[in-house]
Amino acid sequence: MSSRLRDRLATALGVVALVLGVGALAFGRFDPGIRLAPSDEYLYVTAVHERSFARLIGITPGMVVVTLNGVELVDLPEYVFPPQTPDGHDPDTGESVEPIGLEPSRATPTKVGLEELQVLIAQPIAELTAMHPSELDLGSPDSRQAASIYDDRRSGIAASALAVLIGVGFLVAALWILTQALVGAGLRSLAAPLGVAAATPFLLRPLLATGSPPLVAVFGVVSALAMVPLAAGLLERIEDEGVRRTAGWISAGCAGGGLVAGIALASADPAGATGFAWWGLLAAIALVPGLAAAGPLQPAAGTAPSSSGRLLQSTELALAGATPAVALASDSFPYLVPMALWIGAIVFAGRLTIRPLARLATRATLQRDLVVAATEAERARVAADIHDDALQELSLLVRRLDAGGDAEGADIARQVADRLRAICGDLRLPILDDLGVGPALDWLVLRIERLAGGEVRLEKSDGTRPPPDVELAFFRIAQEALANAVKHGRPPIVVRYHATPAGASLSVDDAGPGIAPEASAVAERDGRFGLLNMQQRAEQIGAILDIRRWPGGGTHVALEWRPR
Repeated sequence: MSSRLRDRLATALGVVALVLGVGALAFGRFDPGIRLAPSDEYLYVTAVHERSFARLIGITPGMVVVTLNGVELVDLPEYVFPPQTPDGHDPDTGESVEPIGLEPSRATPTKVGLEELQVLIAQPIAELTAMHPSELDLGSPDSRQAASIYDDRRSGIAASALAVLIGVGFLVAALWILTQALVGAGLRSLAAPLGVAAATPFLLRPLLATGSPPLVAVFGVVSALAMVPLAAGLLERIEDEGVRRTAGWISAGCAGGGLVAGIALASADPAGATGFAWWGLLAAIALVPGLAAAGPLQPAAGTAPSSSGRLLQSTELALAGATPAVALASDSFPYLVPMALWIGAIVFAGRLTIRPLARLATRATLQRDLVVAATEAERARVAADIHDDALQELSLLVRRLDAGGDAEGADIARQVADRLRAICGDLRLPILDDLGVGPALDWLVLRIERLAGGEVRLEKSDGTRPPPDVELAFFRIAQEALANAVKHGRPPIVVRYHATPAGASLSVDDAGPGIAPEASAVAERDGRFGLLNMQQRAEQIGAILDIRRWPGGGTHVALEWRPR
């Protein structure tokens, strides 16, 4: 999914969520899913939707409505106590006293006119109590059982206007913050998906407050869809293809499960097991790729350390993946408390730990890049000095020896000159600058094959050229890997190089005994820094370097680079 398509999809979902939320605020009504009709004596429940809140709490067709929106429709028998103890307790001792009778003696419809009853039925149901007809005939109030609906307005449609305002405010604030220079460039490109994913549960809260099964299902489905653009953006930032594929399947499975659970919310208690499963699935849609992009799921063995700014970028990606989960937990009263604590923790951690560590990492990266640049500059200077001074004088010496008849001395001088030219080629290759890393590897493999005493094969497809610094890093790493293969391994040695607009990869495999697990530490202790130099060059271009021993023997060196 391209960045433009992802942003458009996120924006469209945000607009849909806002329109649905505002529409439910303006025109929605609390719908417990029941239908009422009067008879000669009582008001009855005539129908109950199979996936309604009323069905969930036990209201069934045929039940008698006792109270409706604060109006008492049935006068039920209640205990009557002596005048001196009207509440049923002795004022001196606090002990319960026995009732002296029931009043009225049986359930009696109150005197509510038909017109008044029709007006009550037409109003939104905010409060309702219903009983089975058999319960009305029970003489003892203690044995009666009733089912009640009570919309206290704190969790109802009117109160959900606050959630909509919070959602709009959070969306605007998130977009503003993420488009400023307060976060990394990689995270700024996720501004729209992240803002929509975090704001959508707030914007859709009025749909859930209606209690209407279709609208509750829309709430669950649209909230799940709002997580998809953010998950897609985070998946693109996973460098390892295998990890990206695994995280993508997990995220897609959670999205599908979230859609199913969202529909199931219409017939379940949002605060029950179905609601918890829906929350967990939706949280995982973005959280799994966010954690994978941050690095915990990346292969660790033999992988080069993070590149410049990687610490801060990894932390930001992990926080981006986790933020929608916090938003989903903050969409009901008291609303922003979890989100406020989350943002406060992010700011606190950023000021005290993440950004100071990121500055140290940036400083170390700058020093590393300076060392690499100084090394290449020194290579170029030495190559130029040899070419301009020593080789010129050797060429003059060869001519004088030839002119003096000293053929043997002239041959020795030519061999020294050829050796110096080869050294100059190792130090600085014009073929690398002019033709690219593919032809340079051809030249390198031919030279190495003479030293290896066996087959050294190059397989390449280089239809495009990476940037010059990437080509230089690839060539130097190949040079070091081939030198190690000749010194510590044995033929056949296979070099594979592939370059496309989507990135470049290099691998060097030999048939030797394989690199030891502690080889890097031993080499540094002995003053040999070849593996360290390879890692530093990979870091400099933001590539992944993997060095490992095959189970059957042989060393595998792999370099993977993608443009950012």
